[in-house]
Amino acid sequence: MNPRARLWLVAIGGAGLAALLAAACLRLPRFGGGHHPYGDRAVRAALSRHTANTIASVNFDQRAFDTMGEMAILFAAVLGCVVLLRQARDEHRGRPRPAEVAAPVRRYALAVLPVALVTGLYVVAHGQLSPGGGFQGGVVAATALHLMYLGADYAALERVRPLEAFEAGDALAASAYLVLGLAGVLAGTGFLANALLPYGTFNTLSSAGTVPLLNAAIGMEVACAVVVLLARFLDQAVEIEEESGK
Repeated sequence: MNPRARLWLVAIGGAGLAALLAAACLRLPRFGGGHHPYGDRAVRAALSRHTANTIASVNFDQRAFDTMGEMAILFAAVLGCVVLLRQARDEHRGRPRPAEVAAPVRRYALAVLPVALVTGLYVVAHGQLSPGGGFQGGVVAATALHLMYLGADYAALERVRPLEAFEAGDALAASAYLVLGLAGVLAGTGFLANALLPYGTFNTLSSAGTVPLLNAAIGMEVACAVVVLLARFLDQAVEIEEESGK
């Protein structure tokens, strides 16, 4: 396809998308009004399933299938980075030189690391009760481990971050989300339907049915994916070198 044809294709597609967007905007409720049909229905559905955090109910109950797509996008992105940033034939791994870290930076990083890690796990575990959840908590937990790189050196980070375990954890977490969805089909309800477990007591950790399990699977997948992603970029920056040594 020549450039002129591609330009016409983009123009026609963009015009169609703009028309659909304009038509959708014309049907939106008036800004600042008191009528919010989608929000009212989402809150009502969350309360009926004993989920205190409506956002978690939307993500892992009302539109859990969409969340599975978001998880698949992250999984595919990490897989693509692993393939693209793998060690090439004309490269070798050099021994990382020990870093000289200022004492205040070292003390601060090593003191904050456990606090940040526990905070990330807390955000994941309480996703169905309070703001946060698997996506946010997973990122916090994954980045907390990398305070070891700032407070010590790359070798210390590698010791607390067994990459093979995190790669396996990423795959297992994604599989667990799918298994929970298929369990609903086998139970005779529907894929990712929140009908497998009792809804429990409102505003407790054991409430919301399958929402905590799906939230935990996402938290583990996001944490492992971010660790693997950062590991590949750090490998390129710290360890992997061209054969010429440049």
